[in-house]
Amino acid sequence: MSKMLTAYCMKTKEKNVPMQDAVITKTSRGGYMAQGNDGKGNKMTTMLSEANALQAVKDGVAKKGW
Repeated sequence: MSKMLTAYCMKTKEKNVPMQDAVITKTSRGGYMAQGNDGKGNKMTTMLSEANALQAVKDGVAKKGW
């Protein structure tokens, strides 16, 4: 996994935008979701596998939110 989480920005329609201030949470169905912003104030959310979510927390890219 890369050192930076990326997501699709709905507002600007850009793909693979680096996510800043990412917080990883668990969904009610047991999935993992990263929420953050693109540095310009636009909120972004992306779904992650368990392995990628835990690796992002381990690498210090995201905070654990559960």
